[in-house]
Amino acid sequence: MKVHHLAAGAALSLLLVNAYGEQYYQSKTPYAPQQDMASYEAAPPGYRPVYTQLLARHGSRGLSSFKADLALYNLWREAEKDGALTPLGQQLGPDIRQLMKANFLLGYGVDGISKPGYGNETMQGVAEHTQLAQRLYQRLPQLFNDAAGQSRQIVVVTSGKDRAVDSGYFFTRSLLAQQTSLAPLLAYPDSLAPRAETSHASRPKGTDRYLLYFHKLSVKQDQVADTADPLYATYQASQSYQAWLKSDELRAREAAILAQPRLASAAKAVLERLFTPAFVAALEQGRYRVANTGTYSYTSADGKFSNTLSGDGDTVIASATDAALALYELYAAAADMREEVAADFTRYVPPAQAAVFAAIDDAQSFYAKGPGIAENGDLNYRMATTLLDDFFKEVDAVASGDLSHAAKLRFSHAEIVIPMAAMLGLPGMAAALPRAAMYSYDNNPWRGATVAPMAANMQWDVYTDGKGSTLVRMLYNEKETDFKPACDSARMAPASHFYRYAQLKSCYQH
Repeated sequence: MKVHHLAAGAALSLLLVNAYGEQYYQSKTPYAPQQDMASYEAAPPGYRPVYTQLLARHGSRGLSSFKADLALYNLWREAEKDGALTPLGQQLGPDIRQLMKANFLLGYGVDGISKPGYGNETMQGVAEHTQLAQRLYQRLPQLFNDAAGQSRQIVVVTSGKDRAVDSGYFFTRSLLAQQTSLAPLLAYPDSLAPRAETSHASRPKGTDRYLLYFHKLSVKQDQVADTADPLYATYQASQSYQAWLKSDELRAREAAILAQPRLASAAKAVLERLFTPAFVAALEQGRYRVANTGTYSYTSADGKFSNTLSGDGDTVIASATDAALALYELYAAAADMREEVAADFTRYVPPAQAAVFAAIDDAQSFYAKGPGIAENGDLNYRMATTLLDDFFKEVDAVASGDLSHAAKLRFSHAEIVIPMAAMLGLPGMAAALPRAAMYSYDNNPWRGATVAPMAANMQWDVYTDGKGSTLVRMLYNEKETDFKPACDSARMAPASHFYRYAQLKSCYQH
């Protein structure tokens, strides 16, 4: 286990997680800062921090819906009925029930979570954003002291989805715990909206779908018909992306990923530790087919909260591969629920097979969320243009002497962070592959655990010298990170992480 050393004051206990990829959780990897702030490059002489902005994924969460757990539990019940469980397999059913109960009640009694249940942040997720805010403050204490003295705003925006809204709450609560005088500075702006929209009732202050939920802009809620509207391009890009997710080409690509022999071999190896070989063979032969059907209820320990849910039957297990990938989903979810679930799901998925499932998960994510197919151009990330514009707009204001904002804090999802990284051309996060190639670890550096672990974040710190010169330094998951190689000439020095803003902006043609 690799321990990430943190600045004094951070609560270490929840951050002692394995290095990215080591436990094969991929985009479900619990967050850990990737660099000790004591090792950050010092700002050039004469420069001081005047602004910072953040884009963050929500923190660690439970299962997003009542699907894989229920379907796998139903398969387990079939095996139990048929006497087809191994000694290890006998333990799986009760552990799934424990995981189900934790998700049914997730967030109950936690200040800041309004609707308990599936999809909520776990206590680990709360800690991730709490500690992220602590380290931001520790990195830039003078900036926040100056902000309070000068009444400069700290702008807060979320996607509007519960776990992103809650992340914003936990983050800002932590920031105010560092310095209570920041409370009056918090500002929740109006959402971007189409020019033709007459009522913004569906767009609460401090939420913005065009900036932070652009992968799911809907005809009903978000349509932009006016080609002259600044949001038209973002809306159209979202529609194109959503069409890609439903396309025959993507379905064929995913089928090819799932047809890899190594996946079938790994699935068989995992399942035969839990079920008899005859049961696994029968599953492969189509003699077992289960779905996430059934109704369950769970009540909190104090008896004051109950949750009843029924499966929708949409998640089907009809093969060994289906069953193994459902188990992998629970294995990854359990890594983010360590305070809520005592069961150890790592015992059901040995490292050799977890590595295979992780590679399959990354391949699927690469085409559905990541850079994808080169011939498709910027299809998977063009919708992030408005968000990138917003980053540059904020720095433009500072560079022109407008210091009304001290910070802008944005809370969203993996589907927002991943395309932003690709649009910026960040090394290892933006390389598409030709249609003729199939993504693998051998031909592409993109990894879900690096690009979008839980609480993944991008931060731009802005420095000025008071004489008209502005610098930007980027942190990605709190590691000093280069902008795209084409912008190297904007660096203050050949190996510096500080970039001259005017040249950086020109490099990105903003």
